[in-house]
Amino acid sequence: MTLLVVGASGFLGTEVCRQAVAAGQRVVGTYHSAAVAVPGVAARRLDVTDRSAVRALLTEVRPDAVVATPYRYDDWRVTADGAAHVAYAAVEAGARLVHLSSDAVHGGRPSPYLDDEPPSPIFPYGAAKAAAETAVRAIDPEAALVRTSLIVGEGSKQIQLCLDALAGRAALFTDELRCPIDVVDLAAAVLELVPSDYAGPLNVAGPDAVSRAEMGLLVARRLGLDPVGMKTTISAASGLLRPTEVRLDSSRASALLRTRLRGITELLAV
Repeated sequence: MTLLVVGASGFLGTEVCRQAVAAGQRVVGTYHSAAVAVPGVAARRLDVTDRSAVRALLTEVRPDAVVATPYRYDDWRVTADGAAHVAYAAVEAGARLVHLSSDAVHGGRPSPYLDDEPPSPIFPYGAAKAAAETAVRAIDPEAALVRTSLIVGEGSKQIQLCLDALAGRAALFTDELRCPIDVVDLAAAVLELVPSDYAGPLNVAGPDAVSRAEMGLLVARRLGLDPVGMKTTISAASGLLRPTEVRLDSSRASALLRTRLRGITELLAV
């Protein structure tokens, strides 16, 4: 089959491409600025905010499936409009669509969020991801929408942030809880969904709800670093409006998929 990975130069997109190529699939990967670094991927530059360019690429490639991973934290046109353009073009091309969403669509609460709960965003990025979901579901009701959490792994921004905090260059929130997932596990789950008929939102995250500060301590223990100098703070002190406790219940995905979703405690075990 031919798989089109939109956002193939990103952290998750790179891993999706790597696993798909290893499985013998023909992979076309798009990028905007940074090059696609996976051998065997046919790289194509694409601006997802340009609807005509998105349609032209899918008309040319004629993929069997599309995995859409692109986002830009502070850019509505990329995150929301771009998702709509990809969904529209995928439907035109008759391609299966797996769209990557985020736990940022939720406003935060102590109890876990189930797969089908409607978005309740409280900050701009969450609103953009929620708008993307709404557009994708309206355009392609058969698409799978993967709601995930912090993506970790070698070279991830999340692990680097922990290292920066341990070195005193950044601060980690003690009150912002998420369910981190390894990039390898997430990519494998996404590729499992490609040939499936699953439609709608699906939580795909790790089983452990930890604060960013707790993750920093796990990184320190894993690497044998002294955590005494690790800087921490709380969300209110940062001046940022973001959800604090966002736990995703991924039990449906765990029952549906062969991929085992490992928790951060296991991933960073000594």
